[in-house]
Amino acid sequence: MRKVIHTENAPKAIGPYSQAIVCNGLIFVSGQVPVNPETGEVVSSSFADEVHQVMKNVNAILAQAGTSINNVVKVTIFLSDMNNFAELNELYAGYFSSDQYPARECVQVARLPRDVNVEISVIAQCETKS
Repeated sequence: MRKVIHTENAPKAIGPYSQAIVCNGLIFVSGQVPVNPETGEVVSSSFADEVHQVMKNVNAILAQAGTSINNVVKVTIFLSDMNNFAELNELYAGYFSSDQYPARECVQVARLPRDVNVEISVIAQCETKS
């Protein structure tokens, strides 16, 4: 069974894709950029603020699907500048339990949508009902 996830608490897709798809007990969250869903504006005051907005967007989509960051099993991170890698790691670590970090890759890319500095996508397990 495949289900499209959409929430007003995360930015609308800026292309022909869904915010997330639930399929076979997993949620696949599309890459999120630091756009404030209330204003539609890019949060660009600092790299840290960008990362925090991206994670707010990811969390909002996970919540809409009835799961949470605690169930993330895989993360993909795109950076426009690998010089932000150390700061990213500090910020990122605050969102996960240190004994339960998900699998992850982080790569530098030439450019990201809306010229942001970071984009993050995740795969998570859906909550199971007892």
